[in-house]
Amino acid sequence: MSFEEFTPLNEKSIVDYIKATPALSSKIGADKYDDLVIKEVGDGNLNFVFIVVGSSGSLVIKQALPYIRCIGESWPMTKERAYFEATTLRKHGNLSPDHVPEVYHFDRTMALIGMRYLEPPHIILRKGLIAGIEYPFLADHMSDYMAKTLFFTSLLYHDTTEHRRAVTEFCGNVELCRLTEQVVFSDPYRVSTFNRWTSPYLDDDAKAVREDSALKLEIAELKSMFCERAQALIHGDLHTGSVMVTQDSTQVIDPEFSFIGPMGFDIGAYLGNLILAFFAQDGHAAQGNDRKEYKQWILRTIEQTWNLFNKRFIALWDQNKDGPGEAYLADIYNNAEVLQLVQENYMRNLLHDSLGFGAAKMIRRIVGVAHVEDFESIEEDKRRATCEKSALEFAKMLLKGRRKFKSIGEVVSAIQQQS
Repeated sequence: MSFEEFTPLNEKSIVDYIKATPALSSKIGADKYDDLVIKEVGDGNLNFVFIVVGSSGSLVIKQALPYIRCIGESWPMTKERAYFEATTLRKHGNLSPDHVPEVYHFDRTMALIGMRYLEPPHIILRKGLIAGIEYPFLADHMSDYMAKTLFFTSLLYHDTTEHRRAVTEFCGNVELCRLTEQVVFSDPYRVSTFNRWTSPYLDDDAKAVREDSALKLEIAELKSMFCERAQALIHGDLHTGSVMVTQDSTQVIDPEFSFIGPMGFDIGAYLGNLILAFFAQDGHAAQGNDRKEYKQWILRTIEQTWNLFNKRFIALWDQNKDGPGEAYLADIYNNAEVLQLVQENYMRNLLHDSLGFGAAKMIRRIVGVAHVEDFESIEEDKRRATCEKSALEFAKMLLKGRRKFKSIGEVVSAIQQQS
């Protein structure tokens, strides 16, 4: 079978592809094909994902389709997104090797990535949060990943020539950026055939979002920032479904939406999804487990994640202040006092950006096209809607009032008051 032009793979043709690709066949072992177990697990919205497990090795093959899988060929989508995903996995993997799975092989023609299989007991973080599992290293690992990937791909570390080259390369991921622009910053605030919500319970709430002038002013500002601020190489879709975890491992996957964009979009997407998980807990409470302790763990995790990120980001900045980064030239910001002022201002703005983007991601998951399993797995509509309404009210307040918060601790206190 020839793989010289794009062909969607299936469980049979995958074996032929692996045999023809030394970087993959070496992971399985020579002549070890008879006992291969191949399973398609792509439960996402866009791609095929195959787990390949043999007696002496394993791997994952991910293939992008030229349309949105969950909708079908009526919504075309460039398969070039696989190039940006593979490129970002490698770049982020070099910066944070403990928290990004290794890429073994990339085939641009086939829009295919071969990478490390994150073996059990790894599960999607979102599923762990629904199940009420605590992850003691989650805040430590995610803050480390975000600090390194964001700092080392920004002008705080790069000169402007290198930065513009990166901006130019990732400008090509325009279709996925446009998808984000539509589903996060546009559709929830207008009548759209793609929008859905828990009806009839949230009918008035969805209408209120579409009629809230103050909300529209804020979302316009965030959309502008998303489109115009080329700050760092961001993951672009860093929610709790893009993280796989065990008790001592945290792995970030699926950066196909990556581009040079605002740092706060990654941080906000992740923290916003933790806040959604918090508000969903009452819907998963059962007799003998009211989830109250678990809700407190989520809040601690939110606070620790930002505080550790802030500390590590500033430490990287201090370590590299005399390096090639051209955002703040060393001979201008040449004493401790002025550098501290710059850093405090930078991090305050980044917190406010993150809160805004996090709120926008929360709103779109309640009244937009793609919802989250945290809420969707609450079977009773009325109970689900009660959780969603609380989350939506908090998100609207956060989006409009994000600049009043001076610390993540104040945000956590506001979450507690809302619940």
